[in-house]
Amino acid sequence: MSKTITAALCASAALALGAPAMAAQPSSAELRATASKLFQPIPEAQVVVRDKKLTPDQIQLGKWLFFEPRLSKSHIISCNTCHSVGTGGADNIPTSIGHGWQHGPRNSPTVFNAVFNIAQFWDGRAADLQEQAKGPVQASVEMNATPKHVEDTLRSIPEYVEFFAKAFPGEKQAITFDNMAKAIEAFESTLTTPNSRFDQYLAGKETLNGTELKGLNLFISKGCVACHAGINVGGQGYFPFGVVKKPGAEVLPVKDKGRFTVTNTASDEYVFRAGPLRNIALTAPYFHSGEVWDLEQAVAIMGSSQLGQELNADEVKSITAFLNTLTGEQPKVEYPTLPRSTAATPKPQQ
Repeated sequence: MSKTITAALCASAALALGAPAMAAQPSSAELRATASKLFQPIPEAQVVVRDKKLTPDQIQLGKWLFFEPRLSKSHIISCNTCHSVGTGGADNIPTSIGHGWQHGPRNSPTVFNAVFNIAQFWDGRAADLQEQAKGPVQASVEMNATPKHVEDTLRSIPEYVEFFAKAFPGEKQAITFDNMAKAIEAFESTLTTPNSRFDQYLAGKETLNGTELKGLNLFISKGCVACHAGINVGGQGYFPFGVVKKPGAEVLPVKDKGRFTVTNTASDEYVFRAGPLRNIALTAPYFHSGEVWDLEQAVAIMGSSQLGQELNADEVKSITAFLNTLTGEQPKVEYPTLPRSTAATPKPQQ
């Protein structure tokens, strides 16, 4: 999609997506009818489990592996290190710290509701959570391990041998790098955040106050929904960052060309997957660079960069108030007691 087309979509999103032009604030019922065409509520975790045909053994194994630091070469870093289930599914720092105290190149996206995204990572280089789980394990700047290290480690621990056999019955060798990723995907698929006040509103309850309703109306009528719609209020497409005006280099680093590194297509320079906005109030700092800590500032930047509009202070506050209603019920995850290493378990390396 060209920048011209994207800009036009943003400017006329309300009409393009079936929402009426709104000069005045519509009633709550009218606004709900429009919003229901653009957004869907987050389902309970058991709905995802049923639809994806996940088994309790796969989910439990995936939970162990999600918190398992021995998957990393240093025995220090786990999936939860960068996607903390206690802090909105992210790590709340500009870029994650990996092997040897290296900083990663981009802000860590939340793992909550990631199962609903069109693809994983800011540039969409992983098609799903299973493929995504393999990336950080092998990345030298993250866990710095190899498939062999992972398999040798897991096969050295009797409890994992037993648990993999239960999770993947009938397989001659259940402990494989692929099955590790499948199990982590199973657990991460349960990390949904249903019943936000916005979802309750979509279901017919009057859970939004006047400022929040105004913010929702502005979110639609200003064109934010061109990129941030659907079940995850984003995460469903790729768009240039800076459709109308590129932000400064501190927000949009010139060396990070986004999806271009995946497709090697010139039109994909500085194109990124639209960030999903569920639980956005919990996951500062913002954008792929992680350089904006204030949600109101992030809203203002998106107005000028993506919509070509300088939102006034009241508009920014109202949209931000609406975004705060997207915080859902956080998953209740008990930190697991992991099985102990054996003499055959590979030793940590720095």
